[in-house]
Amino acid sequence: MSRPPLRGPQVGDLMAGLSVGLVLVPQALAYAVLAGMPPARGLIVAVVATIAAAPFASSPYLQTGPVAITALLTFGALEPLATPGTDEFVQLGILLALLVGIMRLVIGLIGEGGIAHLLSQPVVAGFTPAAAIVIAASQIPTTLGVTGGEGALIRKALHAMTNPAAWQVETSILAALTVATVLLAKRIHPLLPGVLIAVVSGIVYARLSDYTGPVIGSFAGTAMDPRFALPWAEIEGLFVPALVIAVVGFGETAAIARTFAAETRTRWDVNREFVSQGVANLASGLAGGFPAGGSFSRSALARIAGTRTTWTGAISGVVALLALPFTSVLADLPAAILAGIILASVLSLIRVGPIKELLGFSRPQFLISATTFALTLMLAPRLQWALVAGTALAIGWHLRRETLISVEEWVVGTTLHLRPSGVFYFASAQVLQERLLDALVERPDLDGLIVHFDRLGRVDVSAALSMRDLAEEASSAGVRMQVADLVPAGRPILTRVLGDDVIAG
Repeated sequence: MSRPPLRGPQVGDLMAGLSVGLVLVPQALAYAVLAGMPPARGLIVAVVATIAAAPFASSPYLQTGPVAITALLTFGALEPLATPGTDEFVQLGILLALLVGIMRLVIGLIGEGGIAHLLSQPVVAGFTPAAAIVIAASQIPTTLGVTGGEGALIRKALHAMTNPAAWQVETSILAALTVATVLLAKRIHPLLPGVLIAVVSGIVYARLSDYTGPVIGSFAGTAMDPRFALPWAEIEGLFVPALVIAVVGFGETAAIARTFAAETRTRWDVNREFVSQGVANLASGLAGGFPAGGSFSRSALARIAGTRTTWTGAISGVVALLALPFTSVLADLPAAILAGIILASVLSLIRVGPIKELLGFSRPQFLISATTFALTLMLAPRLQWALVAGTALAIGWHLRRETLISVEEWVVGTTLHLRPSGVFYFASAQVLQERLLDALVERPDLDGLIVHFDRLGRVDVSAALSMRDLAEEASSAGVRMQVADLVPAGRPILTRVLGDDVIAG
């Protein structure tokens, strides 16, 4: 994993870092709330994770920090274990960030960054819009100003939407105006900070009016808060969620880096990005934050603003750091503004077109995608299990296809020729072995058997050993078996296991 020396910041990095930093601060508050954390914890992640990732990253465009889907995965992992917003919840979030950081760092250092591609496109196509719906649903009660409701996020959202008598008109208008401001600002100019405009406008409105709706409140705990007396006994329960966040959460990071690398015709290193994200999460956890990831919206903003090197991320973190002494002015920010920011950030992700498109390509893959979509909604906020189930379905279907071997057969004199097609490995070896034995039983007059391997894509040691067993069984029945037309990839293992006397030619 080579890493060229980090160049000094360019003029474009300064402009991009400032632009990203102005958006990073309000987004950090919003995503902390989404993760079930006190808003101040989001600022810690915005500062520490962003700065820590910069020296190790390979993509100059990738911006690290609090992100929506990682925040929701964090909430889903911790909500069954503690009450959101409590000190116990915060400690679990710190521990989760440390676990994610260690996992990503190890994956990057051992050069296994390709694991980021473990999720198939049908699984991603089903999970992403459903996760966006869950995120949006989690903000509906705040948007409408409705408190109460029991059950999971979706049920609480339905409770809020079906009780119009409890709606707070002023709160709903603020949230709607925030969504409109953020989306309109992007259309006017990509560098126009709609999020910042919405936050400043919300604070001014709350102070000049008689606004009585919920606000963010005190920012106690904004200072870095290193902790080592953590609930270490919960590591076992956090292991699977941490692994899902470490791998799945990195999928968005990889997509960002890969997309911009293709557009600019530059290289990026997936293992270096795993290392940078690992260091970022470790730093976040050590400082008292929660898991971080790569942000598509801030990365796109950085590119448009003229970023040249990875210094942009560090500069945006410094901007967030400089904002910390002034966080008290955010205490009057209506909570509906943060809800609107979150809604605006995920609306573009709610797209079911890719799922419907799969129906025209492959019905099984469509079913995998649709099942992942449904499970994500049903299991919310425990989205990690929907991803585990979707990935298991995708891998299961792939393995099923690879066990299907078709066999062409013909007889020349007293010799039976068989030409299997497919992948010959431990899961399919038994299938081919049984087919060959059936052929010998059906033709008792045969004294020769030739198996042609030119249509087998891969041969592993288990399959080769099964062929050796079959050759011995055929020999005891008076039939000489040979294998022919070996592909280069299968010849070494078959030669070592079967011996030259079984290899034809």
